[in-house]
Amino acid sequence: MKSFLFVLLGAFSLSACAQSPAPGNGEGAAEPAPAPATAGDEADAGTADGRAVAAIRKLNPQVAVDRVGAAPIDGFREVVVGGQVLYVSDDGRYLLQGSLFDIEARKDLSQAGLAEVRRELIAEVPRSDRIVFAPDDPEYTVTVFTDVECGYCRKLHQEIAEYNRQGIAIEYLAFPRMGPASPDFAEMVSVWCAEDRRQALTDAKSDKRVPKRNCTNPVAMHYALGQRIGLTGTPMIVTESGVQMPGYMPPKALREALEQLDAEAVGG
Repeated sequence: MKSFLFVLLGAFSLSACAQSPAPGNGEGAAEPAPAPATAGDEADAGTADGRAVAAIRKLNPQVAVDRVGAAPIDGFREVVVGGQVLYVSDDGRYLLQGSLFDIEARKDLSQAGLAEVRRELIAEVPRSDRIVFAPDDPEYTVTVFTDVECGYCRKLHQEIAEYNRQGIAIEYLAFPRMGPASPDFAEMVSVWCAEDRRQALTDAKSDKRVPKRNCTNPVAMHYALGQRIGLTGTPMIVTESGVQMPGYMPPKALREALEQLDAEAVGG
């Protein structure tokens, strides 16, 4: 696996299952949005947080630092960058990459900060920008980054009624894996611009024709958000607390996993 540090030293790449966009502007593609303000922009240069951010930006000045704060180990700051967790020494000299696992607690401590970043960023997406399939009174809600072309995304959607019967609301965001210049991207724009988005998404995932449309749409923002939170494959399922599930999960298995997360949260 390519080291994330290698990526830092160069430039951030697309997620592993996405192809680089072809030159030119694809139909439905949008100009990149201005870089949002991040936690790294607010860190005081004279503090350990500021030194950690400065150290990361020595490697890549363009990087967006989504979170910086105390690490679970003394002498280091925890930094969330591009959906990855890094640890930088308080003096800004040393950087550690990888999971921080508490052996006694049997817990990956790196996931808490990353989950909080996912939760905060996904919460900024208005419900009106999502395609929602939900039961009347959902017990759980998950956000799913989806593509109309990927096989497991289609499999998940074929079982949408069963997810709803399990008390799970599915809120879709767009992640066209082939990139902004691709026909895949343009088709997802057509889906989000359709009068009936739910039917258009179902049709697109069933190889039925979706009329070409263009409008003011959130597809490019969803795509950028997926990259920012470290999406590595679709479907990416994220819980309300920001926990990333391991790819496609059958409805019953997802329900059981959500119940287990609830029990762990109650148990502390």
